[in-house]
Amino acid sequence: MAEFECKVADPAGKISVQVEAAQSEAEARQRLGDRGLYVYSVRQRARLLPQLGERRGGRTVGGTDFLIFNQQFNTLIKAGLPILKALDLLAERAAVPRLRPLLRDVRDRVREGALLSEALEKEGAFPKVYTTSVLAGEKSGNLSGVLEYFIAYQKVTTGFQRRLVAALIYPCILVIVTTLILSYIVAYVIPQFARLYTELNVPLPTTTQFLVTMAVGYRWYFLGVIVAIVLGATGAYAWSFSEKGGVAVDRFKFRFPVFGEIWVKFQVAQLVRTLATLLAGGTPLVNALETTANATDSRLIGGAVAQSAQRVREGASLHQSLADTGVMPALAIEMIEVGEATGALAPMLSSVAEFYEEDVNLRLQALLNLIQPVILVLMAIVVAFILISLYLPVFQFSLSGTAR
Repeated sequence: MAEFECKVADPAGKISVQVEAAQSEAEARQRLGDRGLYVYSVRQRARLLPQLGERRGGRTVGGTDFLIFNQQFNTLIKAGLPILKALDLLAERAAVPRLRPLLRDVRDRVREGALLSEALEKEGAFPKVYTTSVLAGEKSGNLSGVLEYFIAYQKVTTGFQRRLVAALIYPCILVIVTTLILSYIVAYVIPQFARLYTELNVPLPTTTQFLVTMAVGYRWYFLGVIVAIVLGATGAYAWSFSEKGGVAVDRFKFRFPVFGEIWVKFQVAQLVRTLATLLAGGTPLVNALETTANATDSRLIGGAVAQSAQRVREGASLHQSLADTGVMPALAIEMIEVGEATGALAPMLSSVAEFYEEDVNLRLQALLNLIQPVILVLMAIVVAFILISLYLPVFQFSLSGTAR
């Protein structure tokens, strides 16, 4: 779903600029007109890169805001309110204002006779996992129970992701600060000292001569490498949103030493958690697999799950279909096989998710506990070497002057 910048006027004649999410310019104009606004102009917002927090398939609501909405919605449903009345209340009084326009559209579609799951899916802003879960709840007549499953799923996945982000913040800050400090020293400080020593005609020790040669003679190469790394990372990030690029980047992550194993286990934990939630809500296995494949951030793993869904549709077992893809860890395959054999697949998938979530947390924390002091020590060594090399000629000059 695209975003459009719309210049509009309300019935009182007040002109403003609004951002409207819609599939097309015509749809954006229609929505604004339905709200009683006069539309002056509509133009699509250009974006060089997808924004953080958006899935590859388009902009979706999520996070804490979506969790609050579902809790409110489920409370109203459990209190006995009809779905349309609950949507009426939330469309005007939802705790998250940015969801209100979306809910108004959903309410209008339901009022016209659409199922809630159909209205949510047509909006294009709600996760596929959510719309599939709601569909299963509608078919089973247990919408409130399915929403409770989904709310529990949201709480676990959101908390897991927050812990990972919190653990990665400090190392990222260290790397950025270290890069900025070294870039400043190489680009400005060392050339100033080199110019000073040249004017004073001071003989330079070997270490100082080496540092000056590297910083002055190869300064632009050094800065060029940093710029190339930043541009390369940016380009790889943009490329990862294409089909081929996403698979290639995922394969690179898969093979990356140490971090590759952690990344795979994180993706597997998210995958089986989603699949367990859909199965517990009453979604058939093949449909649950297809939805999980679309909801997975990794194109490589998503493609493997989609292949598994086709194999299961043809009569193969789930554990064998996943094993044939070659991307699932052996332990996860064994636990899924046990779940299939005992008829408790959804609880076993939840156990697999809990196991890998805990394993990822422990491994990542241990790795970060090692990386943080290593970064600090290396930074201290490099800065100490630079400072000693820069000031060593001053000390020697002072000692020679004292001796004379």
